[in-house]
Amino acid sequence: MEFAPSPWYSSPRSGPNRERQPAMNRWEHRIEGAHVIKLLVGPMENNVYILGCTNTGKAVVVDAADEAERIIDAASDYDVQAILTTHGHQDHLQAVDQVSDKLGVPFLLNAEDLFLLEEAGIEKAAPDGLIRDRQEIAVGDLLLHAVHTPGHTPGSTSFVLEPWLFSGDTLFPGGPGATQWDYSSFGQIMDSVEQLLSTYPDPTVVFPGHGANDTTVATEKPHTGEWRARGW
Repeated sequence: MEFAPSPWYSSPRSGPNRERQPAMNRWEHRIEGAHVIKLLVGPMENNVYILGCTNTGKAVVVDAADEAERIIDAASDYDVQAILTTHGHQDHLQAVDQVSDKLGVPFLLNAEDLFLLEEAGIEKAAPDGLIRDRQEIAVGDLLLHAVHTPGHTPGSTSFVLEPWLFSGDTLFPGGPGATQWDYSSFGQIMDSVEQLLSTYPDPTVVFPGHGANDTTVATEKPHTGEWRARGW
């Protein structure tokens, strides 16, 4: 079955979910020492992730996209250290100002997406810190790895704590993110997707930037040739 591309990301097919609380558009995932809360927010069905270290109570927010009060409430059991942003599109930044101010935490972004902040219309004219490729980010006892995955935007960044991969708008169930802007590149995003799918083990769970469904490396890996052939 082939899906038509949406303006922002590929149409999702079904994937693995855990502990879904559908009335709240909230899911939770756990491994030893780590806990993820996933919130589906806003009109574009953005995903916000709160990654917590259960040993220390430290946490980070990945993409403060919308519905700031929901994010703040969901993170209330944790000592949040930072907001990590997968890329500079407006729909991934709409709650950054409120969450950053309320929790007193820095907002971090890859330098190559700084040009998108003015377009995004947030109060913060610049992030409080920059995310580098291969940077290691301590979250309590956990070590989160930043991976530069350009294509959707020049500074798109994925975050990895095996067996979890937070892919932003780089990889979705069913294909890569959209690349219709002048600063985007389909060839580049496919290179990024193939890098992720060849680097991480098949059981790795992929948490995308939009939509209720997650996926796995094993599910998506066989389809990269099809995606290149169709051109989106």
